[in-house]
Amino acid sequence: MKRKDFLYYSAMGMGAFLLPKTSLFARTIDPQEALMERMDVRLKKELADAALNAAKSKGASYADIRIGRYLNQFVSTREKRVQGIANTESYGVGIRVLVDGCWGFAASHKVTKDDIANTAALAVAVAKANAKIQGKPVQLAPQQGYGEVSWQTPIEINAFEVPIQEKVDLLMEVNDTAMQNGANFVNSMIAAINEQKYFASTDGSYIDQDVHRIYPNFNVTKIDRQSGKFQTRNALSSPMGMGYEYLKAGPEDKVSGVVTRYKGRYDILEDVKAAAQNATDKIKAKSVEPGKYDVVLDPSHLWLTIHESVGHSTELDRVLGYEANYAGTSFLTLDKLRSGNFNFGNENVNVVADKTQVGSLGAVGYDDEGVKCKKWDLIKNGILVNFQAIRDQVHILGENQSHGCCYSQGWDDVQFQRMPNVSLQPGKNKLSVDDMIKNVEKGIYIIGDGSFSIDQQRYNFQFGGQLFYEIKDGKIVGMLNDVAYQSNTQEFWNSCAGVCDESDYRLGGSFSDGKGQPSQSSAVSHGSSTTHFKGVNVINTARNI
Repeated sequence: MKRKDFLYYSAMGMGAFLLPKTSLFARTIDPQEALMERMDVRLKKELADAALNAAKSKGASYADIRIGRYLNQFVSTREKRVQGIANTESYGVGIRVLVDGCWGFAASHKVTKDDIANTAALAVAVAKANAKIQGKPVQLAPQQGYGEVSWQTPIEINAFEVPIQEKVDLLMEVNDTAMQNGANFVNSMIAAINEQKYFASTDGSYIDQDVHRIYPNFNVTKIDRQSGKFQTRNALSSPMGMGYEYLKAGPEDKVSGVVTRYKGRYDILEDVKAAAQNATDKIKAKSVEPGKYDVVLDPSHLWLTIHESVGHSTELDRVLGYEANYAGTSFLTLDKLRSGNFNFGNENVNVVADKTQVGSLGAVGYDDEGVKCKKWDLIKNGILVNFQAIRDQVHILGENQSHGCCYSQGWDDVQFQRMPNVSLQPGKNKLSVDDMIKNVEKGIYIIGDGSFSIDQQRYNFQFGGQLFYEIKDGKIVGMLNDVAYQSNTQEFWNSCAGVCDESDYRLGGSFSDGKGQPSQSSAVSHGSSTTHFKGVNVINTARNI
């Protein structure tokens, strides 16, 4: 084996540890294997029918099967060297059945008709065993069958078709750009995911989907040798439901301001150049004086506050206490929804759940229960109007149709309720970021996400960020350090003083949001325009250590 090949395959093994968890049966593959011809959809249907027929013959009143092939690729570098390259594949089937009002689930990495029929029989046996200790029977919302349909992420360039060498070359250029502009250290990476999912159920659906996601990122560090101080800045990219075209930004994708941000596509070289300068400037920035400030939050920051305080608090399983042992509960109890007038925020706050938004991480045509995805209101003019629920939950809300937000991270994990894209809607009146800042006397403009803390009921919280700019009398006057704001969810969203219009709307998101026991990971986006909040408590994090 040549030395370069040894280093290449060694790095593949190292990079595997950095990939999102998909399956205990995931295997390392050569990049070319990711491009091999896919299983014919007619064969998938035959395999699915073998499972559904076996389940029904054993006594299941309902059954569904997911045949999944999950591809992951991760390329990471540091300064002048490659740290890791990993390509993994996980392939198998998961079968869920309903027997005597109780769920049963079984999975197998053996994908033949006989093995699938045996797996279906095992799922039925599990359901029958569970039924002996089950309380109330499962109430499954009715769902029409869609027949044979398909959906795919509308990509232009399949990231898995782009040679590894091209990605390494780009990341090395990123690192070199950072170092040439004053950074002392830099890490960079590109992650890509492809979920090839086939779903079939006894409702009569046979759904073939091809889902793509991508995430470029970096971190730069600047050290002041004389003082010993250092500062960092991460990329202002967002993980997206797109192909490699995400890294092909044009002038129309850039949002100018004190820092250039990106809408649609992303320029990683321009961003890393700015990041090196930002890290240098942060070393010289003054420490914030604690107190009450107006905060102006860029979408690259606000997505995380939305995710933690709105997204998680409106998950029905949290509300019902199903996640209490691991991920917590929610201050939004059922009585608050049923009152019809619970004041989550003020009239500027309109939040929607949406599994159809193009370019978002959560965008699919159908969820993992075969429900066609949709968009629905969570917060309307500040009032709580709905939660996130799936087929065996919606009856609790008095509804008879799933919201279509069921998901499993892999074929060998059972599907359950996961957060859809949850986004703050833009303001209806024309309002730019500059216009918003002009109306702020004493404030802080925050860009990029940072460390955070929030309690188990998604109520009391604290959020930091990447970049902080002081606002005085309607103008940005300099950079700040050591900033974090504290509030509670209801107080914070009632302090919303305005939201920029649709022209500023951008997506942020999480590539690996954890939930459940055993834990599963999902990808979810959160959109917003720049938003102004009045009278928020700001602390100095250096003084609160």
